[in-house]
Amino acid sequence: MVGRIIHGADDLAEGADWLRARDERFAHALDLVGDLPLRRRDDGFAALMDAIISQQVSVASANAIRARMRAAGFDVQARVALATEDDLRAAGLSRQKARYIFALAHAGIDFDALRDQPDEAVITRLVEVPGIGRWTAEIYAMFALGRADVFAPNDLALQEATRHLFALETRPTEKALRAMAEAWSPWRAVAARCLFAYYHVVKSREGI
Repeated sequence: MVGRIIHGADDLAEGADWLRARDERFAHALDLVGDLPLRRRDDGFAALMDAIISQQVSVASANAIRARMRAAGFDVQARVALATEDDLRAAGLSRQKARYIFALAHAGIDFDALRDQPDEAVITRLVEVPGIGRWTAEIYAMFALGRADVFAPNDLALQEATRHLFALETRPTEKALRAMAEAWSPWRAVAARCLFAYYHVVKSREGI
């Protein structure tokens, strides 16, 4: 069964109000960050490819690689499927990511069918593809499919934001943050958006 989908600002506001009422620390963060960004994008091959590109690189580097891939026409699955590894590397990908994205183009994922699958079924299907770990699958589920109750506890920004907001001595591990996030269900994806925004506020204050 597919749960709540975040379509627009009203959904975000409902989730934010729920978090605000549940935990005063979220109320504090929401007061600081203001309206949460929707961060929705179209689902499908390009969204998942972009998530792979974003793995372990800066935002600026990921954006530069995406621009080169699009300029080369490699935001279309059929084009990637016919490309060589050298073609993909010439567009800015590392050897490893070229292999991952080539594998994605040949994985036979029915992206339309994923829209009707439960969250965990979506994640299970996606992690079958080489180069797609749980973080990538959860980011796709949150921002391409709009799933309201998905969280990505292995994300460093979410871990660091949680450390600051909840005054933890150390950055929480993926396991610890996944357990913490259970309290934010059924709006874990709204909590993630809040923490992402709060992370930027904290880092700007620190001059980073």
